[in-house]
Amino acid sequence: MSTLTSLTRPWQHLPREARDTLFLLAVIAWIVLPLAPHLPVWASAGAWALLGWRALLAWQARPLPARWLLALVLALVVAATWATHRTLAGRDAGVTLVVLLLALKTLELRARRDAMVVFFLGFFTLLANFFFSQALPVAAAMLVALLGLLTALVNAHLPVGRPPLAHSLALAGRMALWGAPVMALLFVLFPRMAPLWGLPADQQRGRTGLSGEMHVGRIAELALDDSVALRVRFLSANAAPPPQHQLYFRGPVLSQFDGRQWRADFDTLPASRFAPTQTTPIAGLQVLGEPLRYDITLEAHQHPWLLVLDATPQAPALPDGWRAQATAQLQWLAHRPVTSVLRYSAESWPAFRYGVQQRPAALRALTALPPGSNPRTRALAAELRADPALAQADTPALVQAVLERLRSGGYTYTLEPGLYGEHTADEFWFDRKEGFCEHIASAFAVLMRAMGVPARIVTGYQGGEMNNVDGYWTVRQSDAHAWAEVWVAEQGWVRVDPTGAVAPSRVGQLQRLRPPQGLLGEAMGAVISPGLAQQLRAVWEAMNNGWNQWVLNYTQSRQLDLLKALGMQAPNWHDLLRLLAGAMGLAGLGGAAWALWQRQRTDPWARLLQRTRQRLARAGLPLPEHLPPRAMASQVHAQFGPASLDICAWLLRLERARYAPGSTSRQQLAPLQRQWRQLRWPRPRSTP
Repeated sequence: MSTLTSLTRPWQHLPREARDTLFLLAVIAWIVLPLAPHLPVWASAGAWALLGWRALLAWQARPLPARWLLALVLALVVAATWATHRTLAGRDAGVTLVVLLLALKTLELRARRDAMVVFFLGFFTLLANFFFSQALPVAAAMLVALLGLLTALVNAHLPVGRPPLAHSLALAGRMALWGAPVMALLFVLFPRMAPLWGLPADQQRGRTGLSGEMHVGRIAELALDDSVALRVRFLSANAAPPPQHQLYFRGPVLSQFDGRQWRADFDTLPASRFAPTQTTPIAGLQVLGEPLRYDITLEAHQHPWLLVLDATPQAPALPDGWRAQATAQLQWLAHRPVTSVLRYSAESWPAFRYGVQQRPAALRALTALPPGSNPRTRALAAELRADPALAQADTPALVQAVLERLRSGGYTYTLEPGLYGEHTADEFWFDRKEGFCEHIASAFAVLMRAMGVPARIVTGYQGGEMNNVDGYWTVRQSDAHAWAEVWVAEQGWVRVDPTGAVAPSRVGQLQRLRPPQGLLGEAMGAVISPGLAQQLRAVWEAMNNGWNQWVLNYTQSRQLDLLKALGMQAPNWHDLLRLLAGAMGLAGLGGAAWALWQRQRTDPWARLLQRTRQRLARAGLPLPEHLPPRAMASQVHAQFGPASLDICAWLLRLERARYAPGSTSRQQLAPLQRQWRQLRWPRPRSTP
């Protein structure tokens, strides 16, 4: 207790201006903290240095720096921003400037106008956090920041003295609660519009996740990313969801190989191919059996591809403003990158045939290998072809022979295979014999091509886990996977997952990939049981999913569905505006009525004074609204003379009831009201 007292004593004895400044600086620091990973290093360091400088000046009661010094720092900030971003406009450069201008403005708090500018910049910086992330933790942090800014704003408008911050916080909380219904109404009914800003390009190379290319052997240690990639809710009423080992979410298909790198060939897909809606099935795709119907909530990944299960003959049902087009490799692409959470529905058939009538020229291109690459793998292919048991074998027999070699040849699955050299397939088959899915799938595809079998790489996600709290399947970035497809006569393209031959537990996520735990994770694991930790994680992810479904994914189509539920036949955004205007009008009338009732209920003293002013006005003495009771008594005596002494004395007692030390106006108000009714009021003077 003594330690706590010693720590809080300096704060309690600070002047009010210093205390309020330090509180405002703490709130600003909280607002800027989530932006640190998205700012240049020099910008983050500069902002923290400026805030620390201002805090030191407030603590030591020292004067603010000269304006010429601030102007010099401002010039350096603008120059550094230009040198970093090559522009002063746009999201990244704009946020950098706003953060640093906010920090600089705190060093210029000389007048009320400066404080208002700081508050304005603080609210704008708070909103800037949502340019980078709209996740639930960020929203919760910004809610705390909002209450902090409102507290500082309320405290700045309080009269002189030393009002406690707890009082300002309580008032700010009430203000936020009063405004919450209006904000909820605006959120539900205000027409949804596309954002006016762009988001950054993908920066997740070298982590688990998807990319339009695959550099085999370039990454020595795969950094695991346990974040959510997508969530799936199966809707099929008559069929259970497929087992985990059948969950293959199709992403980029890589068919171009230069010896080290696999690339997709959809980059040249023209924009004209994206029709408003695609209603006709994909040509050459034959589906069998019953379909799977499901909803997908796709996290932002900064790429145009739409993750769906194999095979999806028709375009996913996307929100308004989105278009999709299928490639020749059964991948679905959106007309723009997915830069925010996207929810769509799809219908897939696990049993299908595709590419049975593939053109010979296209098949020959998918057996090509760069000249001189992987000579030992080519020799292995020739050896397998020369085997009498495989001399006349068809493609399925060749595939089984290669898979048996993977199962029995001492190959292992590891996330730390080390750096591979130029001939990646040769190193995998003969030297290292270890790797993860990209090494295994690439080596398999190279060997199949060397034997004359058309082969390609498919990347996507495999597996997932059921969240028992909300019933959604969660697919993480650590579920990113690469497998192969080979062309079989009279069957078309057939999926082959060679990783399952090396590590069967990897396919289907019977053994999930986990990032290494830090000291905090290990400590928590020693205190909390694994089952409890898993349950807490499931609850948290269900909360995140609910935030995504009901807040981030509240689109214009869902708004119109709400109007349909209210009875409108063909609603549009005009109906939304009319309904919003009507609701806001009713809310305004209700707020005004409540305020009037609250005023009459909470301040009977002011009502009694107003009644007195009205009675005097009828007697011929109109008095201004701002006059206090004592000044009113002087005016009454000057107007009516000795006959008004009782009224003057009553006015003085009314003033003491409100302003005298230790007085409680509610206790003295009742006798004052009785005395008011007994007063003899002067009659109006007749005009000669």
